[in-house]
Order: sequence, then C-alpha cells, then structure tokens
Amino acid sequence: MKIDLLQMVEYGGCSAKISPKQLEEILKYLPLPSDPNILVDIDTHDDAGVYRVNDELALVLTTDFFPPVCSDPYEFGQIAAANSISDVYAMGGDPVLALNIMMFPAAKLPMEAYEEILKGGFDKATEAGVRIIGGHTIDDFPPKYGLAVVGYIHPKKIITNAGAKPGDYLILTKPIGTGIIMAGQRLGMADAADIAEAISLMKLLNKTGAEVMNKYKVKGATDVTGFGLAGHALKMAKASKVSLKIDMQKVPLIGNTYKLIDEGCIPGASFSNLEFAEKDTYFAPGIDYNLKMIAFDAQTSGGLLMSVSPKMVEAVLPDLHAAGLTTATVIGEVIDFKGRNLHIEN
Repeated sequence: MKIDLLQMVEYGGCSAKISPKQLEEILKYLPLPSDPNILVDIDTHDDAGVYRVNDELALVLTTDFFPPVCSDPYEFGQIAAANSISDVYAMGGDPVLALNIMMFPAAKLPMEAYEEILKGGFDKATEAGVRIIGGHTIDDFPPKYGLAVVGYIHPKKIITNAGAKPGDYLILTKPIGTGIIMAGQRLGMADAADIAEAISLMKLLNKTGAEVMNKYKVKGATDVTGFGLAGHALKMAKASKVSLKIDMQKVPLIGNTYKLIDEGCIPGASFSNLEFAEKDTYFAPGIDYNLKMIAFDAQTSGGLLMSVSPKMVEAVLPDLHAAGLTTATVIGEVIDFKGRNLHIEN
C-alpha cells in the first residue's frame, strides 16, 4: 500500500515548531539550575546543552522531533534523525547515543509505516556512528518522530552561538529553501527535481561540515533549522554581542525557491519568524521582498552557519567543497554591533 505522510499534516518538519516569539515567552518561566559543570544552557539559545564530566570530557545533549516533512516514511525517518543529530555537530561534538521519540497513530497508519520510519532513523543514525539504544512511543495523530541525542566533546573545544567575532566571514554549508519547496509540494506547485533535491539535502548529515570546523578550530556556529537563516543568525549575533551582515544575493537557493515564493508560496512559519526578528533586524532600503522572506524560511535539517576568521576562509571553503558541500559559500560578515544585531542586504 502506497503511504503519503504529507496527507496527514498541515505543517511538517521544523515548520511545525512554535514561533520563536512564543518560545522566548515560554523560556522566561523555565527555572535554570546552578551548576558549575553546566557549560552551555539556554542562555545563549544554543543548539544543545553541554555538561562537563571532567577536564577532558563533556556531554552534549539535545532533542528534536516533528511531523512528516515528506511523503515516504523511510525518508521521513532519515530526515528526522539527521535533523536531531545535527545539533551535536553544530556544537563541534561527536554524537554517540540516541533514544527514539515516536508519536504514531496506530489506528490510522499501518505498522509497515511505523517500521519504515524507525528503519530510516536507524540507518541514518548508523551512518553518523550513533547507536539508538531505546526510546518511547505514544499513540498520537499526526505521526511525529525524532531523537534525543548524546554526544562527546572536549570542554575547551565547544563551538557556540557566542563565538562570532567582528571581522569573521559567515559561511553557509547548504542552500536555503526546504520549507518553501516542501510547501510547494503540498500545493502541487513544486517540480519533482526540486523536491528530490530538497529531500536529499535534508537527509545529508552535517558531519563533514563539523569535521572541517573542528579542523580549523572554528569557535562560532549554529545549524539553520526552524527559525530560518535570519532567525538563527540573529540568535548568534545576540549571543556574541555583535551584528551579522548577510547579503541575500550570495545565499545559495534550492532550485526554483525564488520562483515559488514569487508565485505566492510563502509558508506561515516565514511570517512568524519575521515577526520575531524584525525589531532587531535592519533591512536595506529597496530590499527584494522575495529574498527577504526566503531569509526567514523555516529549514528542516539545514546546513551549518559558521563564523570563520578571514585568514582561514581560503582554506575552509575548499575543504568543505572537497567534502561534498559544493554550494558552501561566504554569505556575509560579522561586524561590531551597529544599531541592530542583524543586517539583511541584497
């Protein structure tokens, strides 16, 4: 029986996350423990928490799950696992263990779909060197899947949102547009080649990008997911107490992303991401509206946005390209704080 998971959701992948504005309000009520071994917590809105075990070892802990972002159950499992593991890579860590998180409507989907989702997650985790050792399932509609992941890192080699320095260049490792392309699929507007490219990119682990970051001792980075390129760049800028300047003409896009948004295919998450960020964002006069909204497109299992010193850029880019991240490119720079934390230009 052919199963199309997209028929069960209105918003899939990281587009289903609550708005960053709502999240910011919720986090105000979250009490934080006081422990000198907590090296990274939610204060800087980083991708994962980090806890020091000893002088040589710290644990990186993260979790993520969401409703289907594609039609095929196996590919959904792969994408959800890659997205969950990505947070460890963004911190420069080595993912090691994971637990499944599964919400599955047993009365509405055959067990074969459940099996395929779990198999996709297992295979992608295995590719990353991660061992899934258990998990938890509840009966819920629509289906949702993800992982809770634990990784290792040296306490003095953590890469955080707070590591961007004025003068650094901003490198993006994957093109933007997964939210728009997959919304276009649901509306019957996206072509098959763009859908296939988006799915392939969402399944692609950020492992090689993390290896390059570690090789060149990059200090500041994030992965680009539900809050969009602009939203995650803003979080990095605030944590680093700098301004990030992004040239949208230099941002690589998936296939016909620009054409789709020009035709009105703008996912709702783009507007909520814009609402959250616009008070802290300077938009260049006459900025292309389509590029502006693309900057806020919610990405699922997006690439890494890294802050790289000028003397390292000419070495980092070739290594990223050689590792298969052929669209990795410089999209902007870090500057001293200038009025607002994020500057979007074109």
